[in-house]
Amino acid sequence: MSTLIGIRGEDANSIDALYSPAKEKAANRGAYSSRSPLLFRRARQLLGEAKLKVFLGFFALCVVFFVTSRLSSFMGWNPHYPSSVSSPSRGGYTVLINTWKRNSLLKQSVAHYASCSGTEAIHVVWSESDPPSESLKAYLKKIVFHKSQTAQKPNFKFDINEEDNLNNRFKPIEDLKTDAIFSVDDDVIVPCPTLNFAFTVWQSAPFAMVGFVPRMHWLEKAEHGDTYYKYGGWWSVWSMGTYSMVLSKAAFFHRKYLDLYTHKMPSPIHDYVSRERNCEDIAMSLLVANATGAPPIWVKGKIYEIGSSGISSLKEHGEKRNKCLSDFATLYGTIPLVSTNVKAVDARQEWFW
Repeated sequence: MSTLIGIRGEDANSIDALYSPAKEKAANRGAYSSRSPLLFRRARQLLGEAKLKVFLGFFALCVVFFVTSRLSSFMGWNPHYPSSVSSPSRGGYTVLINTWKRNSLLKQSVAHYASCSGTEAIHVVWSESDPPSESLKAYLKKIVFHKSQTAQKPNFKFDINEEDNLNNRFKPIEDLKTDAIFSVDDDVIVPCPTLNFAFTVWQSAPFAMVGFVPRMHWLEKAEHGDTYYKYGGWWSVWSMGTYSMVLSKAAFFHRKYLDLYTHKMPSPIHDYVSRERNCEDIAMSLLVANATGAPPIWVKGKIYEIGSSGISSLKEHGEKRNKCLSDFATLYGTIPLVSTNVKAVDARQEWFW
């Protein structure tokens, strides 16, 4: 299986070069102030700038992301990994589904991921006040058995929590047999071939966070002169051609990050997520970026959201995410996110190779 890495070319001396928070920090130039309208910038890129596509095998992908083996020190927090982290993942992957009072969606999600050949286990994060019913447990165990395409059926389990807390989705899981965790919301369906391809990308860089939903951040200058962090959604990623996060609603990461999130991440971050009921995915992105000093990997692939619109569709969602980034920067003392314009693509799905 081959991988295509698409890299958007830029003239380093051009005033229209893409904004990069990492470059800004390194150059110590302060806030980025002038931004052209998104559609204008995108049209300019499509019409007037060269594009470079570099086609690489997985070995080359390992080289591109060799920096992910470097650990950084941050606020006295120095995570240490066992040797197994840098070795190929044991077996396949564990699908970790976060759900909340949407049993119909949960049934569809479990049935789908049970059918994927790389799935070795499915864990459902349950944070409702009432435990799952015996009928629901029996139904899901039955559907896993019937939908699985492998001789060794995936292990299925509910991870039941006593309180409703978004931090629950990143609690350590006992007796895991895989290093790879695929974190996903109950309303997100990733086709099995796409999911398995993303898993192979993750195997080439097991320190990295590898996912399907890219997001970005940058420093913005307010009218009164202060600077604050802005959170950019899909349209910002599309127009600027760069990203610094992949959301945990559909992403692979190493199992050890569950332990780091729960036991090593500063407790004010946990308290913030609990209080605001938001931004646990940003917190996880910060944790991984802090541990690796490297960007995440965005995998190009079609995914399907089968539920109704969630909190991300609310008008104030963007403002809350902006606030999360700025508040996390205050709590941490910095923002360790690293921007990139590299994306992994399955070459079998591309016209040009």
